[in-house]
Amino acid sequence: MEETSLQRLIFITSLLCCTTDHVRLTVSPSRSQLFKGESASLSCEEDDSSAGWTLRRNTKIDTRNQCGDEWGEPAGSSCNIIYIVPSDSGVYWCESREGSTSSIINITVSGGSVILQSPVLPVMEGHDVTLHCQTKSPPSKLPADFYKDGSLIRTEPTGHMTIHHVTKSDEGLYKCHISSHGESPPSWISVTEKPSTTHPPTTDSIEPPPASTSLQLVFRLVLHLVVFCPYFISTLLMVSLYQHRPTENHLSVSMVMTSPTQAEQGLDDDYDDVTTEHHF
Repeated sequence: MEETSLQRLIFITSLLCCTTDHVRLTVSPSRSQLFKGESASLSCEEDDSSAGWTLRRNTKIDTRNQCGDEWGEPAGSSCNIIYIVPSDSGVYWCESREGSTSSIINITVSGGSVILQSPVLPVMEGHDVTLHCQTKSPPSKLPADFYKDGSLIRTEPTGHMTIHHVTKSDEGLYKCHISSHGESPPSWISVTEKPSTTHPPTTDSIEPPPASTSLQLVFRLVLHLVVFCPYFISTLLMVSLYQHRPTENHLSVSMVMTSPTQAEQGLDDDYDDVTTEHHF
């Protein structure tokens, strides 16, 4: 029942909107579980100090309560909890005056003698993560059983377990158990996807065009030749005729000018006769 309530609390709080990358929430000591009576400090690490970030939280007994309002001692953009108790278990986040929020973190306070030391912040995909099963006093390396989503993963004789190259499938609810000491509360481990990187294509990765594309190129080439050839031949013929045309015209004109007609000859004869008739 306790695990179901915690999962529901995480799910409801994860619906907070308007998250921003300009601030992130950190906690010291940097772990998601604490023993009752320990002290903790939460800080809003911000790029813009003028935003006026405030620590807020959701627990089983309060909602959206800010630091200094019945819990914690504010110190600028930080909040100190001198003596932490199980009722302080919940989700914490930073919020600006404009309503922008940071990503949330989950803190669990145990009144028992065993806690699971797990990352309080999401783990990047491909990285390694180590989980420690720790007793309250005295701290020692005892054999521990590790569970994920209620199922036993494996038993580690040294009390710590490393997950190499985590993936999204490793995301889930983890807890541990040490014989004669007890069981830790469960903690959710989040895994963020690794940012994708793009590389320019290399000559080795360039594939030849498919057969259909090659056929289309050949068809277009033949089509252009069929359309272009008649125009090319016609142009050649016109240029050839134009080069021969001036010579023929010149010859025909010369022949007309050098060959007198019969009418002109007749006129010359008549003119001679008239001149003879009027001579005394």
